[in-house]
Order: sequence, then structure tokens, then C-alpha cells
Amino acid sequence: MKIAVCLKQVPSRDSVLRLNRAGTWIEEVDISYEINEPDTYALEEALMLKEKHGGEVVVCSLGPARTQQAIKEALAKGADRALHFDDPAFQGLDAWATARVLAQGLAKEEPDLVVTGLQSDDFGFAQTGVILAELLGLPHSTIIMEVQVTGRALKVKRELESGWFQWIEIPLPAVLTIQSGINKPRYATLKGIMAAKNKPIQRLGAADLGLDAAALVPRQKITRVYVPAKRAQTEFFAGTPKEIATKLVDKLKNEARVL
Repeated sequence: MKIAVCLKQVPSRDSVLRLNRAGTWIEEVDISYEINEPDTYALEEALMLKEKHGGEVVVCSLGPARTQQAIKEALAKGADRALHFDDPAFQGLDAWATARVLAQGLAKEEPDLVVTGLQSDDFGFAQTGVILAELLGLPHSTIIMEVQVTGRALKVKRELESGWFQWIEIPLPAVLTIQSGINKPRYATLKGIMAAKNKPIQRLGAADLGLDAAALVPRQKITRVYVPAKRAQTEFFAGTPKEIATKLVDKLKNEARVL
């Protein structure tokens, strides 16, 4: 079984973030980066499936040169090789354009299974995996909490609302978006770190994928990012307990609109 894992490198959760001058995103200098947390669960699930059923795990990641740090970490954990989509034309892409790049690269690989994290920690759109499945023409399922392989099909457990779950069968090849908590991600061992140095990382640009700038025009654009203004204020109610309770209910219902 060939399993492709889509990884994204995002700012570390303990980084101090500052907005850029245009107010359209953060300053991407002097901050540290890490693998997107939901993607670490997708990687672990792929490695567990490989250990149980055989095959190979191919890491796919889109981003600048610093993204190789995340790629090498995935290789050190047990992935076999990697595709690094690196091109100036890939900067500032939305979910659709990102999926377009990934689809072009994965189409040649013809994986049996593609797994992604449910969403990214920076944008949180939860769209890329679903769009990728559509572009590849593959069946997909989202918010996956368990994966079982049954021949040329999968039996997967989906998380629904209010504590409910759903079991469905899906044929291979397929695309799954993995929910955080499905497993316990492993750490890279010293042996794995040393072995990762000899594992291939194929760098692919827009020309290698047959894509031009016109094919990557974002359909979604962030025009402004800002820190919410603090408007907290304290109001004291006077009167009897009954009068205070009446005033409080009125405020919660007609001003705060939480009742």
C-alpha cells in the first residue's frame, strides 16, 4: 500500500506573533515553525498502516526552503521519501490552489491512500483535503477517528456532533482527513534521524508540475488580520436580590443576547 501524507509547516504555538505592516498576515521572520499538529496524527496513522500492511509512506509538503525541516522530521519518524513543492509561484496560495498543486504532484504517484490532517493550525479552513479529493477524482471521508483496511476498501470511523460516531466503508484509492487524537504520535529515534539523511526528497516547482501562474490564482484572499479590541466593562446592579436578578436577565437577553 502506497500512502501519501500531506504535511504543512506552521508557526509554533509558543511563537510571539506580530502583524505585518499591511495587516494582511503575520511577520514570518524571527519565529519558529513546526509540523501542523493535526498532520502529525495523519503521519502516525500512515506509519501504523504501513507497519501492519506493508508498502511505503510518501510525505508531501508545500512551502519554502524552511519546510524541509518538517519534511526531515517526518522522514526521521519513518516515512520513506518526500515530495517538496517549492516555487515562488506557490506563495500565498489559498486552499483551492494548494490542493491543485498537491493534486498535480500526487496524480503521478497514484497512491492507494492520501491522508491529511483535518485542518491547519494557522488558517483552520479544513478545505484542502476535501478539495484535493475532488481534484484527484477520489472518494473521501473527513474527521476520521479510526481506520481499518479490508482488502481494497477501508472501514472508517467518523466523529459527528454531540458525541456521536459513524462507521462507513469507502473503496480504495481514497482521501481521508484525520482528526487529532486518533492515535499517539511517535517521537523520532536517533536511528531514524540518522536514516533520514539518506532518504530522498524530490523538489518540484510549478514547471515540473505543468502549472503556470494563471492556474494558481487564489479564489480566496485575506484582506485584513487584526487583534480584537478589548471592550470589557463592569456594571454593578443595585436593589434587592429579586430586582438584581431581573436586571441581569434583561441584560443577558437583550444586550448580550446569550439567552
